[in-house]
Order: sequence, then C-alpha cells, then structure tokens
Amino acid sequence: MPPTRGGFPHLRRIISRLRLSCPWDREQTHRSLAPNLLEECYEALEAIDAGDPDRLREEMGDVLMQVLLQAEIAAGEGEFTLDDVVADISAKLVHRHPHIFGSAKARSTQDVLDHWDRLKQEEKQGNSLLDGVPRHMPALAQSQEIQSRAARAGFDWERVEGVLDKVAEETAELRRAATPQEREDELGDLLLSLVNLSRHLGIDSETALRRAAGRFRDRFSYMEDTCRQRGQRLEGLSMDELEALWQEAKGRIDH
Repeated sequence: MPPTRGGFPHLRRIISRLRLSCPWDREQTHRSLAPNLLEECYEALEAIDAGDPDRLREEMGDVLMQVLLQAEIAAGEGEFTLDDVVADISAKLVHRHPHIFGSAKARSTQDVLDHWDRLKQEEKQGNSLLDGVPRHMPALAQSQEIQSRAARAGFDWERVEGVLDKVAEETAELRRAATPQEREDELGDLLLSLVNLSRHLGIDSETALRRAAGRFRDRFSYMEDTCRQRGQRLEGLSMDELEALWQEAKGRIDH
C-alpha cells in the first residue's frame, strides 16, 4: 500500500481501490450515500462554528471523500467522471464571473450578484429564479435563499422597519388563529418573516438558530449535571428553581 500522505491523485487511487475491493464500498449507490454526504456537511459546519481549524481540516476531508466516492460510482455506471465534474464547475465559474474572465464591470458585491443571476437565468432559459433552490434544504436556509433571490429581483422591503412590522402582524395573526391548521399556517408565515428579518440584518438564520440550539443544549446539560451533583432531580424542581438554575447556567456557559 502506498504511504498514507499524498496529493489529490493519491486520494483518487485510494477511492478507486476501495470501490473495487471493499465489500461495503462496492455496495454503495448515489442514494445510499446521500445521508452520509449530508451528515459530513453538518459536521463540517460544526467545526466552523467551533472555530476549530484542525477539526475543519478533517471534516473537509470527509466531505471530499463523499464527492469522490459519488463520482467513482457515477463513472462505474457510465454516467459521468470526476473530470466531468471539474470541467463543469470550472466552466460555470468562468461564465458567471465575466468581470474577472471577460469585459464586464463589477464595482460591488451587488454587481457580482446581478451578473450571476442574469447569467443563471440565461442558462436556465427563463425559468424561475427559485428553481435552483433545493426543496430538501433545511427550511430556514431554504427560506432565506428564496427570499434573497426574490429580493434581487426587486421584491423586497425597502427598510428593516417594514419587516419588523410584518413580524408583528404575523404574530397578531397567530394569536387569532382558531384551528390547528390555521395555527400551523400562521406560525409558518411568522417564521418566514423572521427569516426575512435575519436577512435584512445580515444574519444567516440557519447559523443563528443552530448556535442558539447549541447554547440551549450546553446550558441544559449544565442544569442536569448540577442537579446530579446536588442530589436533585431536574423533574422535581419548581419553576422558580428551574429558572434560577437556568440563569446560573447562562452565567457559567460562555458562548
């Protein structure tokens, strides 16, 4: 076996050998590996959130492995090769950056996005701006991307105050909802408005909620550990005691 450290061609040879010789790798398909690809992407995001470059390097390797294995499966099925993947993304990047590889001008990030959207529309032959947003994206990320694309077409609030008013309006409508279906619909509208608010504030909603969930997880774990150390049961505490313990956890857990 060649040495464990090597360049990209070395990694491609390893993946090819695994696909040829390993029983598990031989059995995999595009569909069977889909959950693995998603999981590796989430683990890479965790490493980014943690600010851990060593862990990020490892997780990016796992993501790259998934890409190479998918390409190896495709090559074996006669669908496409890794070289096809590289050629396609190279051509796309050159075509969608005419201000770098052509004569177009781009003085701002907005100019770049305008070029990107116009060229993408031309490639898709007039299809909706929203067609490229995967429906299986996490709901928050999908909502933010949909609203970002709509905004680039001019469908947007001019000022953040309008978004805040919309949040208040949707909150009031949720309070008035009388049936389970109405409550679900109105809650969805409220969440959509909150995602739009995050976009106007320059905040990625998926990242914000993921980090908030992480803070909640750590603080709740602190509450559980503290109760065990004190010989208490979390379920046996009053609401006032739970709130006091929560405030203690907030003071101890630094994020």
